[in-house]
Amino acid sequence: MRRLKILIWHIHGSYLNTLARIEHDWYLPVKPDRPEGYGGRGPTFDLPAYVHEVPAQEVRNLQLDLIIFQTPKNYFEDQDEILSPQQRQLPRIYLEHNTPRPHPVDTCHPIDDPAVLLVHVTHYNRLMWDNGRTPSRVIEHSVAIDPAVSYSGHLERGITMINGIQKRPRIAGYDLFLQARQAIPLDAVGMQTEEFGGLGDVAYRHLHQRISAYRFLFSPIRYTSLPLAVIEAMTIGMPVVALATTELPTVIENGKSGYISCNSEELLEHMRHLLAYPEDARRMGERARQVALTRFSLERFSRDWNAAFALVTGEREQPVASQRSVF
Repeated sequence: MRRLKILIWHIHGSYLNTLARIEHDWYLPVKPDRPEGYGGRGPTFDLPAYVHEVPAQEVRNLQLDLIIFQTPKNYFEDQDEILSPQQRQLPRIYLEHNTPRPHPVDTCHPIDDPAVLLVHVTHYNRLMWDNGRTPSRVIEHSVAIDPAVSYSGHLERGITMINGIQKRPRIAGYDLFLQARQAIPLDAVGMQTEEFGGLGDVAYRHLHQRISAYRFLFSPIRYTSLPLAVIEAMTIGMPVVALATTELPTVIENGKSGYISCNSEELLEHMRHLLAYPEDARRMGERARQVALTRFSLERFSRDWNAAFALVTGEREQPVASQRSVF
């Protein structure tokens, strides 16, 4: 398909870092003081040169092909503020990163528009949201990580990677992390983690090299989309210990590529095992890496997104039938 000109707000930096590896021209609106959604390229990620910042007041002058929304504010406020009437008629995709709230099965998605394609990042999310009239499909995650980074696991500690975990204590499992840290050598990395003795924010370009020395990743998140941290760990060959919730039971093979359980005491025992038996950790991590390189590869991710772009823009015949909402 031809190279597209796509407008997207900077909402989820790690996801944008991967999405921008698909070679189109990406435009990020920016405002003075860089408020939420208008942070542009940002200092943390090494985005390709074809990712362009554009002042928000100049967006209406761009010749665009496609708009991607990621938050209700993008859809209900931002587009009316920065897009021209003609741009608001362009092909549109709403990328939904999150599980439904407040209710896991009875929450209607805020976008009720048959002219928009709703893209979910997991099958669990698509199943649980009430998608209404909006056609939907699933494009599973991928991650863009330096391929030179590889797991060593020589540090006899676990690592948890969550931004602002204490700001979402029940959902993100802050209580479970603190309980585990009392029994297991366990560190945390991510924004605001320095507030409770963690490593703080580490630039994405350095993050995976930093964590590769840890024995395992612990993901205490109770209810969210498949955490990118899990896929990042698997991609570098690190075993994962996590709750058996949302999409994770389809990703982690218990006892093969890591451990999953809803029993926190059982997870602690698995962590102790990985600390005591580094060869088991390495074997599980290699299995996790093979799963990640197959299921969450950049090649598959790019194909899926280009197919979605082709569908909404009419660039070419779509080879896979549209997954209209049935749930």
